[in-house]
Amino acid sequence: MQFVIYNPLANNKTGLASAKTFLDGKIDSDVEYKDVTAMDDVGAFVGNLTADDRIILAGGDGTINRFVNALNGTPACVIDYLAAGSGNDFANDVKARGELNGDFIRLNKYIEDLPTVTVNGMTKKFINGIGFGIDGYCCEKGDEFRAKSDKPVNYTGIAVKGVLFHFKPRNATVTVDGKTVSFKKTWLAASMKGKFYGGGMMVAPEQDRFADDKQVSVVVWHGTGRLTTLMRFPKIFKGEHVKFTKMINIYKGSEVTVAFDKPTALQIDGETVLNVTEYTVKI
Repeated sequence: MQFVIYNPLANNKTGLASAKTFLDGKIDSDVEYKDVTAMDDVGAFVGNLTADDRIILAGGDGTINRFVNALNGTPACVIDYLAAGSGNDFANDVKARGELNGDFIRLNKYIEDLPTVTVNGMTKKFINGIGFGIDGYCCEKGDEFRAKSDKPVNYTGIAVKGVLFHFKPRNATVTVDGKTVSFKKTWLAASMKGKFYGGGMMVAPEQDRFADDKQVSVVVWHGTGRLTTLMRFPKIFKGEHVKFTKMINIYKGSEVTVAFDKPTALQIDGETVLNVTEYTVKI
């Protein structure tokens, strides 16, 4: 049996329509659509499927995050992912690895041994990365806009206004595998399983999600004023920001704790967590 598990909120609230349009003619007509936000127990449903079943997971990075955090153990069924979100950073990462195969991504191997993040008393797996700072701020403001309007969120505009006027960089301490470094005027402190977040920002261009050590890359942007930050920020879309070594520090590790001196929003695979002062990532 084939099941399409979709997120109605994906791709600016067009998740079901986007999935059906894309899948038209690409799958058998004998398929059952399920709304991931309305399923009582995703883990139990997937756990009852066999190797003869197939799930097509349709949505964005937040949909994958919701799905993997609901699972109980390793699924026996085939799971194919259809990138139907607004950012699709996971799909961008797979494409950068040269592993995008046709219309779908065979998801099974990508959701094994994922790192976890603990923040505000909860622990979740993540597939792309943790953003803390201006990136979390942009997600927070994007959520506020989405709650008031059905128009697409202009994250670039939010980022520009945030850098120039509204977001205040924090002082931060970053501890990677027991070694602690302090930073002033920290714009972001991200922990990355993949290369991308934020709809195509190549935050960690050297990160390999299948490296033998399974470590995350910790990327800290710090010490710059508003105009310098704004002028260099577009470099992040091609991963070229890392050449500015006076303002970008990158670490690799298996256990990471980042603490800010004042609360700010954090994002986990694009999903916002408010009023955060600290997070911890573990492999």
